[in-house]
Amino acid sequence: MAKIRVVLVEDHDLTRIGLRTSLMQCSDIDFLAEAGNGADGLKLLRDLKPDLAIVDIGLPELDGIEVTRQLKEDINGGQTGDDATKVLILTLQDDQEAVLAAFAAGADSYCMKDITFEHLVDAVKTTYSGNSWIDPAIARIVLNQVQLPGSGSEATIEIQATSPEDQQLLESCPLTERELEVLQLIVDGCSNSEIAERLFITVGTVKTHVRNILNKLCADDRTQAAVRALRSGLVG
Repeated sequence: MAKIRVVLVEDHDLTRIGLRTSLMQCSDIDFLAEAGNGADGLKLLRDLKPDLAIVDIGLPELDGIEVTRQLKEDINGGQTGDDATKVLILTLQDDQEAVLAAFAAGADSYCMKDITFEHLVDAVKTTYSGNSWIDPAIARIVLNQVQLPGSGSEATIEIQATSPEDQQLLESCPLTERELEVLQLIVDGCSNSEIAERLFITVGTVKTHVRNILNKLCADDRTQAAVRALRSGLVG
């Protein structure tokens, strides 16, 4: 597989250095360049046309939301296929307005800055492949039908609750009552040990339930299971 060509736009020096160092150590990633502000970041994106831009939402002056909007509208020229640069937003806060504004601007994925490097690489690869990676901390915000502040149609993001594929999946492989309880706690961000403690079962039993849930939802990991659970209305 070709390496994923990445540009990083992050204003915090230590964070930028740490991300750059980590990304350069990944054999699947070709780290092209970095910028410390939105204006310089846009110039790099125009010149280099990377596969993926990792963009801090809180950039000074030209923030990550505006960088994303200009990238999608001006640089990508409306392209949405493999040739278009995809955007992975980084943030310190799960602020609803900021999250929804980022997706309204065209962000493909959204991660909290406390994400582990392993999960960041997963997010990069998932986004590059054409899917969205949504941090569990903000999944509830993104996967509900919501309306941003504002009066125009551009202020609205509509996310359908249950796709036909999800509905067919749920009908063919229904979850048990216990599996639903475990799934709810996964969505709430609980670890296996925390789930075991809350449900008064062993960690081994939790792992079995989690494995069954992933199989039934055709999910690769807990994050994907949580997203599908929220999208389908399995949990609230």
